[in-house]
Amino acid sequence: MKKNIIIYGLISGILVSVLMLCTVNYISHCEGNIDYDSSMLIGYASMLIALSLVFVGIRNYRDKYNGGVISFGKAFRIGMMMVLIASTIYVIAWLIDYFFFIPDFLDKYSAHTLDKLKASGASQVEIDKQSQEMASMGKMYKNPFFNAMMTYIEILPVGLIVTLICSLLLKRKTAKPSYAAA
Repeated sequence: MKKNIIIYGLISGILVSVLMLCTVNYISHCEGNIDYDSSMLIGYASMLIALSLVFVGIRNYRDKYNGGVISFGKAFRIGMMMVLIASTIYVIAWLIDYFFFIPDFLDKYSAHTLDKLKASGASQVEIDKQSQEMASMGKMYKNPFFNAMMTYIEILPVGLIVTLICSLLLKRKTAKPSYAAA
């Protein structure tokens, strides 16, 4: 079971990290008007794609190692362990990228958010309030622990939902009968 969890957790983590790094670094190094909203959708879609390996990992364990039977609880535990491995790889990749390669990412994102707020016709009071909040967030993001926790908050809920769905779909109380020719 451990090998199955580690393999699928690692593959999922590497996949989601590579997709995130490609997207974030592309956005970070592009000049001009960047569509952060679309990049967020791409990011969450890449999480879903990578975390779909939770389904494959649970099914692989159920069919190859557990005689075609698995309870919801066991499937959920296996899936969450895979998600924790994948999430940890994702967080480590983000921390390395953020602190060593794109330390100005939050500044660019903040400027984009404020420009968007100005373009929407927001009052100066709203703009100032948002500016102060983003400056405060920028200071907190410089703390690697806070940054890591915020990044976990980004991916873990997606992994939890994927694991719940996969566990419900894959639970099986009895093995399927084999129809081998006699």
